[in-house]
Amino acid sequence: MNFVAFERAKQGTGASRRLRNSGKTPGIVYGGTAEPQLIEVDHNALWHALKKEAFHSSVLDMEVAGTTSKVLLRDVQYHPYKQLVLHIDFQRVDEKTKLHMKVPLHYSGADESNAVKVDKCMVNPIVNELDVTCMPSDLPEFIAVDLSKLEKGASLHLKDIKLPKGVTAKIRGGQNNNPVLVSVVPPVVVVETPAEAAPAADAKGKGKGKK
Repeated sequence: MNFVAFERAKQGTGASRRLRNSGKTPGIVYGGTAEPQLIEVDHNALWHALKKEAFHSSVLDMEVAGTTSKVLLRDVQYHPYKQLVLHIDFQRVDEKTKLHMKVPLHYSGADESNAVKVDKCMVNPIVNELDVTCMPSDLPEFIAVDLSKLEKGASLHLKDIKLPKGVTAKIRGGQNNNPVLVSVVPPVVVVETPAEAAPAADAKGKGKGKK
């Protein structure tokens, strides 16, 4: 994805407020060998871009003053209750340095699995994005996960999926190195309990008329 940003000369609370009032969002680009650069982005264009998954998980082409550079979205600050982006951070990408990113997991095929079709189980995704490391050229927009082979009583773990070429899952220290990504929950069986028989004395009483 590509987007256009503009150089920003002024900084500070007052300058940022005036910028937002004019329909712009202040931001910064940092990383690499160059100095951090103050930028501004059209707010409406940015707001719509942020709704796209790829804007959060892909290497982006940012054009500033006629020069295009590759960056990653690193941080977004939103207003507590208004539909307003207060500030945005981008990091420059070094094509020779590995990235650490969160990549969305796209699940499909659950309805075709025996767990759902035959055993009427419920498929419950537990992890929706994965921490990965890879070179910028290998960064996937998302990772597709096929659930069509799920069976009752078996969960899907990290080691059960095939990651794209050049992509490695990043497991933090102390965490399970093979976490569950998707659980298979068996259907709830409701057992109806027959109504208790009325006491014999009551039954006899109902059967007799008044004397």
